[in-house]
Amino acid sequence: MRKTLVMLSLVVIVLNLCTMGQADSSSLPMKEKKKTGWTWAGLPVVAYDADMGLQLGVLGQVFYYGDGSTYPEYRHTIYAECSWFTKGSAVYQLFYDSKYLIPGGIRVTADFDYLPERALDFYGFNGYEANYQESVTRPGTGDYLSRVFYKQERKMYRVMADFQGPVAGQKFRWLAGINILGIQTGTVDIDRINKGKAADNKLPDTALLYDRYVGYQLIRPEEKNGGTTIYLKTGLVYDTRDNEAAPNRGLWSEAMLLSAPSFLGNNPYAFVKLAVTHRQYISLVKKKLVAAYQVSYQGTIGGTTPYYIMPYIYSSYALTTKPDGLGGSRTIRGVLRNRITGDGVAFGNVELRWKFFRSVVFKQNLYLGLTGFLDGGMVVQDHKIYTNTIPADQQAFYFNTSADRLHLAAGMGLRIAVNDNFIISVDYGMAMNRQDGASGLYIGIGNIF
Repeated sequence: MRKTLVMLSLVVIVLNLCTMGQADSSSLPMKEKKKTGWTWAGLPVVAYDADMGLQLGVLGQVFYYGDGSTYPEYRHTIYAECSWFTKGSAVYQLFYDSKYLIPGGIRVTADFDYLPERALDFYGFNGYEANYQESVTRPGTGDYLSRVFYKQERKMYRVMADFQGPVAGQKFRWLAGINILGIQTGTVDIDRINKGKAADNKLPDTALLYDRYVGYQLIRPEEKNGGTTIYLKTGLVYDTRDNEAAPNRGLWSEAMLLSAPSFLGNNPYAFVKLAVTHRQYISLVKKKLVAAYQVSYQGTIGGTTPYYIMPYIYSSYALTTKPDGLGGSRTIRGVLRNRITGDGVAFGNVELRWKFFRSVVFKQNLYLGLTGFLDGGMVVQDHKIYTNTIPADQQAFYFNTSADRLHLAAGMGLRIAVNDNFIISVDYGMAMNRQDGASGLYIGIGNIF
């Protein structure tokens, strides 16, 4: 199935209904208000999916600016989201970040999530080597198998605690942390999704791609149901951004080693990954027009990464509810989520960001922006699979003979920002190859980098 998400109500901004801070615009241009004390903003979550049902919920973010001397940098922030689909998928997230909780310039970032997904995208491994046929998900075609043929079920909880401290001032920092991922995977619960549907709209009870991969042992028996991964994060960060949420200028680069050692219970899937990412922000017109780009490599340099960890994308800081790709809202917008999965990937994004309107509304600093983007990525380290278990006359259904190559997508987006930190993003991207799907509409919080 190619998931169609119809937004019924979106981009409703609660502009500080309970702001407790004061404002002072004496030192800021364009009549912006220097924020002090506590502010918050939020959004309702209302959507509908033909198979997942009605989605309801709310998300919001609280900021504390203290006496305002660090504005637009906050001293503490807490983000929370609670939303659920009537068919069982849900998002429960609590995120905290501060450079001021621990003395000595130690930054603390913590994240606690529970993310059950009844129909998570699964397209196989190694990008274009895995054949994607949209027609098998479209009822009424001769090739139709199931709307959820390229789906699986996943329940995931995530606990993260990361720390950053100065090496040479706050611009050059060390990074250390521990992350726990508890993942349970399986086939889609067809009976649950079909409950309450008319007979002609029910999903057929048929083997999905995930089931076939398990049957052919392309997904190994010991990893087919998921598992718990505990990994340690160490690295270095160089950051000269003038504002983290929406930089006008500066660099943000990082190199991280991510180790899931056997002594933490990760056997038989102990591994070490390397993640290197460079980002730059170039001011073309002061406070109005910014060119930005990022390039990243993330690959396995030792051990064996289980299939359910391979899509995970790593960053030194990520207020990201669903941090997996490549493909989708946080990596390559317009390409199917998780379309590009392998032991190692490389990707990049180029954006032109234009802040075309800036004002003060209800004592809150507000700006509107437009973004044009080009996203791309590919597998650079294949996940080894053995296809001799699949009959020769069925090989073409599952695999292409060509190796993976660059997946590209382009599009535009809208930004609505409150106090330079709470940013509502609306992006529409179009894939440049039908093997990657057609397009995607994404609404979320924050820029992708």
